[in-house]
Amino acid sequence: MLLEKYSSVCVLQSFLVWQLIFSALLLGKTYSMRQIIGCFLVASGVILAVASGANDGQFLSEVKFVWPALMVASSAFQAGASILKESVFIDGAKRLKGRRPDIFVVNSFGSGFQALFVFLLLPILSNLRGIKFAELPAYLNGGAECFLNVDDSLIDCGGAPFLPLLFILVNMAFNIALLNLVKMSSALVASLTATSAVPISIYILSLPLPYIPHGAKLSSSFIVGAVVLLMGLFIYNLPQSSKKQSKTE
Repeated sequence: MLLEKYSSVCVLQSFLVWQLIFSALLLGKTYSMRQIIGCFLVASGVILAVASGANDGQFLSEVKFVWPALMVASSAFQAGASILKESVFIDGAKRLKGRRPDIFVVNSFGSGFQALFVFLLLPILSNLRGIKFAELPAYLNGGAECFLNVDDSLIDCGGAPFLPLLFILVNMAFNIALLNLVKMSSALVASLTATSAVPISIYILSLPLPYIPHGAKLSSSFIVGAVVLLMGLFIYNLPQSSKKQSKTE
């Protein structure tokens, strides 16, 4: 299971490539070779860091080609959504005479449509997981019992409701900070910053923490990946000439 999670994280680094493409096509931005190299170094650093936890097999060795390809294609929609949010802030600044739209307004519309499509696709998604539509209420009820840590729940829900609430709060703070970064800079810069959180998260989870009593020893591959990632961020954010400042990120 861990190998599958590591592999999926690596495949999803194609998100940065999609952002570069959509930013150039939809927003008309141009990027220098230095910035492109920086983006690829960041993605490569994450792959190296994440790969350090998968020593029991080769990445995607037993996975059909269609599933990684599907993940790469699906990341295009998320990348397109982030570029559209950036375009909303840019267009809003023009319409509001320099003032940018409120991040909570933009986020509310995005979250609202996300919830709507999840609700509409719920019957299809549940069927793909082998869950009949008629059984969904029982699963939702079980999830609510686990969230509230009801005593008669048949599921081991240790840490609830503290851990789920903590996750919600941290996730909200992370997304608000990320959207504010999109507002102040660009979607690509926000993604590069968020990508750097992957090795940081791995490092934190390797420590002996409450509910995670057994720590983990990080390999040299993780250190190398983290260094490559930081090099990519540094290269991307190097100062550039004023002539290109208005067109590049």
